Parts: sequence; C-alpha cells; structure tokens
Amino acid sequence: MIRRLNVLFDASTIAERNAELAAAIAAAGTERLLVIAVLKGSFVFAADLIRALHAAGLSPEVEFISLSSYREATVSSGAVKIVHDIESEVAGRDVLLVDDILESGRTLAYAKDLMAARGARRVLTCVLLEKPHKRAVVIDADFVGFKCPDHFVVGYGMDVAHAYRELPFVGVVEVDADDGPT
Repeated sequence: MIRRLNVLFDASTIAERNAELAAAIAAAGTERLLVIAVLKGSFVFAADLIRALHAAGLSPEVEFISLSSYREATVSSGAVKIVHDIESEVAGRDVLLVDDILESGRTLAYAKDLMAARGARRVLTCVLLEKPHKRAVVIDADFVGFKCPDHFVVGYGMDVAHAYRELPFVGVVEVDADDGPT
C-alpha cells in the first residue's frame, strides 16, 4: 500500500491560528485557569496553545486526561472511558479542555460534563479541528482552530496506527487508487 500525505494546514498557518485562539481565550476573562489536554491526539496542539496563552498574558496550570472512545478503531465506539484522570481539584476554577478534533462530540461532551460535575466554575472547550457534520451529541466548542473537511487527518499530534504524530502540519493520508480505499 502506497501512502501519500497532502498538507491540509501547514505549520505557519497553525501557529498563527494558535496565537488568535490564545488572544480570544485571554479575552474571555478566565479565573484560576486550568488547561486540561485530552490525550493523546491533542498533546502537540496543547503545548503550542499553552505557550501562546503565556504570550497572551495568561499563566494557566496544566493537566492531562486520557479518554478513549476509539480504542483500536478509526470510528468511535460511542462509549467513553477514562484511561488516565487528572490530579488537580477543579472546583471553583475555570477549566479549558483542549482536544485535537471535535467529530462525534462524545469525548468532549463527556469531559465537559465530568468537569462541571466536579464543580468547575466554568468549562470552556478549545479544539484544533472541527468536523461539524459528524456530531453524534449536541456540543459546540467555544474556540475552534479550523473547520475540517471529512477526511481522516494525521500529524500535529494525531495519528493512524501510532504513526505521523510528529509531523508539524495536519495532513490527509491518501492511498493510491490501485492499492485500495482511502
């Protein structure tokens, strides 16, 4: 199988958008901000966004939560499971959930409901990519990097079979027509 990567959002476009997102988040007037990166796919985006938040004048604390609705598949199972939970107390704080892609919405909705149930003052959401036509639950992100066409994307932390996470851009994996479907 021969695979090609077509760049969807290049590194400089992503960096520029991260600065814009950070400015919008700073303008939202957060208190005792706790940024929670939803692992694994968001780790590169979250790191760059946190640095952009610093440049925008914020000093958030940072946590990580690992949730799974995909397991080994490329399509959501529908059931969200906590693989690794946060350690920080969220009660009375503003929480910013950072995720790589908002597709079905199940994972982000679950995390948002979880933080609200734990007493967060406010739960905001920020996603790098949004596929608005794939929603299985009603949720909209407060901050969206880019609208994404309905393609399987990799790079900038996102993978397929643990490959391509290291790429500095978001790309679409394409398989030659003679070798099978994309």
